[in-house]
Amino acid sequence: MSSSGIHQPDRLHGLDALRGAALLLGVVLHASMSYFPVTIWIVPDTDNSPVASAIFFAIHLFRMTSFFLIAGLFAHMMLARRGAFGFIKDRVIRIAGPLATFWTPVLAAIIAGLVWMAAIRNGGSIPTDGPPPPPLMLETFPLTHLWFLWVLLILYVAMLVLRAPFAMADRDGGRGRFVDRITGALIGPWSPALMAAPLAIAFWLTPNWTPFFGIPTPDTGLVPNATALTAFGTAFGLGFLLDRRRDLLVRIERLWPVFTIVALGVGTAAMVMLGGPVPELAPVTDPELKAPLAAVMALAVFASTFAVLSLALRFASGYSAVRRYLADASYWVYIVHLPLVMAGQILVVNETWPWFVKFGAVIGGTMAISLLTYELLVRHTFVGRWLNGRRIPWRRQAGPVLAPAE
Repeated sequence: MSSSGIHQPDRLHGLDALRGAALLLGVVLHASMSYFPVTIWIVPDTDNSPVASAIFFAIHLFRMTSFFLIAGLFAHMMLARRGAFGFIKDRVIRIAGPLATFWTPVLAAIIAGLVWMAAIRNGGSIPTDGPPPPPLMLETFPLTHLWFLWVLLILYVAMLVLRAPFAMADRDGGRGRFVDRITGALIGPWSPALMAAPLAIAFWLTPNWTPFFGIPTPDTGLVPNATALTAFGTAFGLGFLLDRRRDLLVRIERLWPVFTIVALGVGTAAMVMLGGPVPELAPVTDPELKAPLAAVMALAVFASTFAVLSLALRFASGYSAVRRYLADASYWVYIVHLPLVMAGQILVVNETWPWFVKFGAVIGGTMAISLLTYELLVRHTFVGRWLNGRRIPWRRQAGPVLAPAE
C-alpha cells in the first residue's frame, strides 16, 4: 500500500478497519472481566451479569485470529514492496521497539493497580504478607497484554525462514503458481472447517484446557503455548497466502451471509455446550466431552474469523475518515489501555451503579484518555512516525499510514 494519498485503489480499508477494531475491542474485552458472574479478574465487582461473560466469549472467539490473519497479509505486502532487509528493519523499529520500550512502564502500571486493589481489600493499607513474585524465567516472563507483539516477531522470523528456500528455488515462479492454486482451493464455504482442523487437534492435545477461554492466551512466558501458535500461525499463514491472491478476497466478501450464519450458529452451539454465559472455568477432563468441545470451539473460532473478515470487506471497504483515524490510533490505544481499564474498574468498584453503567464508564474513560493522549502526544509527533510509519502534521488532513500489523 502506498502512503501517497487517501483514496488509493489498492488501499484495503476494510482490513484496516478490522485490524483496528480487533485492537480496540481489547478495551471492551478486558473491561468486561470485572463483571463476570464468577471471579476471574483481579478487580472483581459485586455488580455483575452473565451478559458480561457472553460479551467476552463472543469477542474472544475471533479477535486475535482475525488480527493475525490480517498481519500475515500485510507482512507479505510489505515484504514484496521492501524486500527482506527493509521488512526486517521496519519490524524491528515498529514492533520490537515498542515492545522493548513500553513493556516496563506498562508492567509497572499494572503492578500499581494490583497494589491499589490489594490495599482496598485490606481496609486501605497495603498488605505486607503477600507471596513473593515468581522469578523471571522463560516460562514465567510476564508479557502482559503486549504478548501479541512478541508472537508477531516469532511469526515474522518463522515466515522469513520458511520462505527463504522456496524463494531461492522458485526462480521461474512455477512453485508459486502451484501454491496459489492450493490457496484458491482453501477458500470457499468450507474454509472455516479446514482452518479449524489443526486447532481442534491442538485443543484436544492441550492439558488442562478450559474451553470457555478457547485459545490459551500466551501472555506469560517467552515460549508461546503450542495451541496459540497453531491458531495464530495458521491464521497468519493464510493471510500471507491471500495477499498473493487478492482475487480471493472478493470470494470471501461474497460469502459473508454464509460465514455469518455459520458463525452465529456454531458460536451459539459452543455457548450452549459450555452451559450458557455463566462460565465453567474448570478444565475439561472427560475425553468423550473434550473431543466435541474441541471441534466445536475450533470451528467457532474460524467461522467467526471468516465472518468478521467477510463483513469488513463487504461493508467497510470504502474510505471513512473516522474509521481511518481509529485504525491509526488503535496501536497506541492497545498499548496503554490495560492499566487505564484497571484504574477505571477500581475507581467504580465500590459504587452502587448497575454493572452496565460501570462497564460503560470504564470503556468510555479508557477510550477518552487513550484517544486524547494519541492526539496530543502521538499522532503529530515523532512517536506517531515511530508507531504508525508516518507523522501527521498539525492542521492538515490525515492521509493513510501504515498499520502496526503491516
